[in-house]
Amino acid sequence: MGFDVNGVRCLLAAKAAGVNFERSAMIGRQKMHLLPQSLRDLMNKFGYQDSEQQAQRILNEDDRFAEPFLRLLGAVHIDSFDASAYEKASCIHDMNTPIPDHYKGKYSVVIDGGTLEHVFNFPLAIKNCMEMIEVGGFYIGVTPANNFMGHGFYQFSPELYFRVFSPVNGFITETIHIFEDVPNAQWVRLTDPDILGKRVEMVNSRPAYIAIQARKVGNKDVFSEYPQQSDYSAIWKQTEPE
Repeated sequence: MGFDVNGVRCLLAAKAAGVNFERSAMIGRQKMHLLPQSLRDLMNKFGYQDSEQQAQRILNEDDRFAEPFLRLLGAVHIDSFDASAYEKASCIHDMNTPIPDHYKGKYSVVIDGGTLEHVFNFPLAIKNCMEMIEVGGFYIGVTPANNFMGHGFYQFSPELYFRVFSPVNGFITETIHIFEDVPNAQWVRLTDPDILGKRVEMVNSRPAYIAIQARKVGNKDVFSEYPQQSDYSAIWKQTEPE
């Protein structure tokens, strides 16, 4: 688990887009998996001054755990959630089970840097994340899409996140990008299949990730209606009797 070049790029872009990192929650205690010069170059690209010294400090200060980087992005309070204490997460909780009430609405951003694919009860785990976010706060995720068989329990379709982070659940999906796990990857912004009226599919030969940014716009009963794939929902509506 952790933030590589593309994960760091995702977080820097989120900060530039106005995401508030003041009260951050990491799902899994994430580490920084990139070289100092790569971090420096990314920070330069996003306008950070003295980036070489800051990059060295961020990677050396806390055994490469991501808290120093999140503080650079404006985090004042940072929690990390894990089912085990082996990486010294601040909150020991199995995301297969409901999140306690005192964590609900507590965070300005919840970040999954590569954990939820390892959680068997994904619907409850993502619901936990959604409930932890305050109204106006954000979910940021970087998660496997293609060619990660055996890495975790799951690899995910963009349609899943478009349907999960929808107004009926109190969210708006702001952006979803897909990119291959290669240096200097090209990021491709995806359109909601429900808007396109067709499936968004990809066949490729390299591991690929999706990066999700979603904003909470209201408190709703998450999954009071289970999501349905958009093309099937459209067909069902067309065939319903008048």
